[in-house]
Amino acid sequence: MQPIFVVNNHGQFNHLIHRMLRDLEIEVKMIPNTTPPDEVADGCRGIILGGGPSIERTGRCAEYLDLGIPVLGICLGHQLIARSLGGETGSGRSGGYGGVDVTIVDHGTILTGYPDAIHVWASHTDEVKRVPEGFTILARSPICDVEAMGSQERRIFGLQWHPEVSHTENGSLIYRNFDRICRE
Repeated sequence: MQPIFVVNNHGQFNHLIHRMLRDLEIEVKMIPNTTPPDEVADGCRGIILGGGPSIERTGRCAEYLDLGIPVLGICLGHQLIARSLGGETGSGRSGGYGGVDVTIVDHGTILTGYPDAIHVWASHTDEVKRVPEGFTILARSPICDVEAMGSQERRIFGLQWHPEVSHTENGSLIYRNFDRICRE
């Protein structure tokens, strides 16, 4: 079975994403964000766009959104999806990393199995302000209206928070759900 690619956008948690998938016994490979789209399309069954310091350093990630492969964006990856597909991003009301209580408003496919509220670890320096056409808001918090978004039809999802860190409640469920989506 082909792996899920974790796209390294130079963020501090990309290796934790890779390790969590490996620990869940999900076939995974980390790739640079400069990998040509045809190599991505031929080499994987799903793409996780990892976080990073700036949208300007996301390489060819925007090109991966049109490959017809499931995509999960984490933090900066979430913002890149929104911006690339016609949504809007901007500065958050609350910057820096920290805990936040998130309300799940649409359990859909990526958030299947979660209760209506969870505690997560996120950065809100920048965030999605408006979702792209065809996307719905899946989760929100008192400090961010778009904690998670998704297009079930395109199988593209984004999360403001980091499921791979121990401070996020049951974060591995996100990756198990994404693995299931990639197998469908």
